[in-house]
Amino acid sequence: MDGRDNKNKKHRPRENGKAGVQRRNDRRPEAETVTEGMAVGRNAVRELLKSERSIDKIFVKNGTREGSITVLVAEAISRKIPVVEVTQEKLDSLSQGTNHQGIVAMASEKEYTDVDGILAIARERNETPLIVIADGIEDPHNMGALIRCAECAGAHGIIIPKRRNVGITPTVSKASAGALEHMAIAKVSNISATIDELKKKGLWIFAAEAGGTAYYETDFNTPAAIIFGSEGFGVGKVIKEKSDFIVSIPMYGKVNSLNVSTAASVVLCHAARVQRESTK
Repeated sequence: MDGRDNKNKKHRPRENGKAGVQRRNDRRPEAETVTEGMAVGRNAVRELLKSERSIDKIFVKNGTREGSITVLVAEAISRKIPVVEVTQEKLDSLSQGTNHQGIVAMASEKEYTDVDGILAIARERNETPLIVIADGIEDPHNMGALIRCAECAGAHGIIIPKRRNVGITPTVSKASAGALEHMAIAKVSNISATIDELKKKGLWIFAAEAGGTAYYETDFNTPAAIIFGSEGFGVGKVIKEKSDFIVSIPMYGKVNSLNVSTAASVVLCHAARVQRESTK
């Protein structure tokens, strides 16, 4: 085994059914705006890259790239910062009227930690690890609400992927209603590999998805990482198959699912109660 407690082996739900660069040639005057975690224009992005701040991603206009944008994109790629090609309309919306010259960067509102940093918080508190994994959550309001739920439940940290998930943007920070200041966030390149790492460190992996064991019948009395998936597609197939448990919230109404942050509040508060009662 991988060092995790064998007592939970009987609860495995598998037999119950398993659930690049992404361009612009703009001759207008250079913009130099950096506000609320956003750098708009070539000079602003260049200075942000020079700084020590974490950068979630860089948006560039699709099409032909040349001149300073080529240099900025090359540096971003070399530092493994996601570069995403978007439309002119998307950049106009992001920059809110500022001359963006085909490039906008989003700086993180919070410095990231790593998996070991999150586990260290649990050890310092002398608590059973409780970690949240966000798998493809793209709506910043949902992400902010998820952070708030996790903090209120006493989770020790949240793991998010570098791609296909919203980063820690100003909107996320505002939606968390202050909870972001008290929550450790780890940003990883590969959720699947991170799950393997967590298993080796003794954690059990729970995917919140339809078709699994009811959350109130699941034994959370163990070091746990709980995965919450995207608004439209849920937890990814590969991630779900890597999970030790599939846990569900029974639905009795006509709508067949809850908002991700609402579902998280139900599952996380239950898991936190089970963990804390076991240490009394």
